[in-house]
Amino acid sequence: MKFLGNVLATIIGLFVFFMLLFFGLMIVGAVAGSGSDVAKVESNSVLVLDMKNVSLDYTGKFTDPWVTLLNEEESVGLIDVLNAVDNAKTDDKIKGISILNSSSSLGLAQSKALRDKLIDFKKSGKFIVSYADYFTQGEYYINSVADTIYMNPVGEMDFKGLASEIMFFKDIQEKTGVKMEVIRHGKYKSAVEPFLENEMSEANREQMTALLNSAWSSIVSDISKSRNISVDSLNSIANQLSARTPEMARSKKLIDKIGYEDQYHDGIKKALKVKKDEDYEWISIMDYAKNISKTPKKIDSKDKIAIIYAQGEILGGEGDVNVIGEGAMRTSLQEARKDEKVKAIVIRVDSPGGSALTSELIWREIELTKKVKPVVVSMGNLAASGGYYIACNADKIIAEPNTITGSIGVFGVLPNMTELSKKIGINTSQVKTHDHAVGYSPFKPIDEKFKEVTTESVENIYTVFVNRVAAGRKMTFEQVDAIAQGRVWTGTEALQNGLVDKLGGLDVALSEAATLAKIKKYKTVNYPEFDKTFMQFLSDQNGIPFAKSKEAMIKEEIGEEAYQTLQQVKRATARTGIQTLMPFELKIK
Repeated sequence: MKFLGNVLATIIGLFVFFMLLFFGLMIVGAVAGSGSDVAKVESNSVLVLDMKNVSLDYTGKFTDPWVTLLNEEESVGLIDVLNAVDNAKTDDKIKGISILNSSSSLGLAQSKALRDKLIDFKKSGKFIVSYADYFTQGEYYINSVADTIYMNPVGEMDFKGLASEIMFFKDIQEKTGVKMEVIRHGKYKSAVEPFLENEMSEANREQMTALLNSAWSSIVSDISKSRNISVDSLNSIANQLSARTPEMARSKKLIDKIGYEDQYHDGIKKALKVKKDEDYEWISIMDYAKNISKTPKKIDSKDKIAIIYAQGEILGGEGDVNVIGEGAMRTSLQEARKDEKVKAIVIRVDSPGGSALTSELIWREIELTKKVKPVVVSMGNLAASGGYYIACNADKIIAEPNTITGSIGVFGVLPNMTELSKKIGINTSQVKTHDHAVGYSPFKPIDEKFKEVTTESVENIYTVFVNRVAAGRKMTFEQVDAIAQGRVWTGTEALQNGLVDKLGGLDVALSEAATLAKIKKYKTVNYPEFDKTFMQFLSDQNGIPFAKSKEAMIKEEIGEEAYQTLQQVKRATARTGIQTLMPFELKIK
């Protein structure tokens, strides 16, 4: 037996040795490779813009350098893309941009930011051309900036206006015996409405209609300017579906040419003065963005502006690139506050909200920070509910026209399985020392005393929330309450209501921060730096460096839409405590 034990120990030892050797060689290779440029930019090149792998503004930095190195494949965010397009404008080697069958999962405000940057690129005199087999509305919105838009002869265009569909679960609760006990403040706080009703309330229909109309108005206004088509004509096209085929789209001037991809490339060759039988030089936006990030522009100034990215649902804890936690946010604010070279701070918020407690903790850290340095908030796709909570006390708030803003309301949801327990023959008994010792049990009808206490807590948090907004925006409680009640607004509407100071993107927020700090030249430094260890990274990668993450593998197997639904369920099960959360999710398709 001892002999067999020694043999087994030797085998295990050799296995561990070879595994460590394998990982070591992989890491050394990655380190060696990281010292060189990702891709060389040749003269007379075209920048190929494909956003299918870009969804976040910021892809994160990590305290463990190995994690940062091994995460390089997913290290390009929208901000990196915007910086790359800005650099390409003055790069003599880049002659134009090609948007070739580009799919996009960007949100409304992100699409607007990219579109504005592309319009600015065109001021250099360089070209932008576009080709697609099929245009979704979101993709066409970005592509419409192109000088020439091509479409496949058997392609299609989706241009029909915006709509939102909400599922309701009141009947299924009665059938299954699982009921969601809801306590809320805010007549527009429709995140819980599906559990209470079988159809949309008038209040919710009112805000949804206003939101969709405002968002659509901004979209068609931008397309109208780029394509020189009146807004009325665009609305008529959407209403009659009169651009659904390539011929119809060309007749309505939404596209310029009908052709195949090889003909599209021939057009680019002609613009570059390259022979038809030769290939032209090109570089992907991902590689070009990595190049730019490794060779940042030299700025003759020691002054800095810190950009702190708050993106995802607010859940608490340390946080990550997809989750806002008080740990990373508070650490980032404290470091930026103490750094003498950092003269101002911009917080980039892209969040539907979440935990009320975590929102309050972050609000407090911002309150402490702005006593030392100017704090400006730049809103991305969303700054709703808890997302607006952490923004409301900034010195200045900047939003995109389509930023979903507000949703100043509070709710709590508690699953109750009393009826289900009865159906399947389960009963529970309780023993307690005091009246409120049990608290809430999902297997008993909600106790009225517990409901009273919880309702009081919801009302208290709503009052605190409104007071935070009133103090930050220099409004009265009554003025905020009138536009609160859980209602959401677009950035344009939020400006009219006094919830934001100006419309624009991150560049506008940086300009405002520089003005408040009284500086002209500055560098930017990105936060947070997440506390993620190498072993945690290995866990995410199924134990194999450079392998696809579990998330990437699941997304590949079940598809993007199913994956997003799965993520929503996952986030819902992670929520604890009282929530300040946006009532719905809006996407352009």
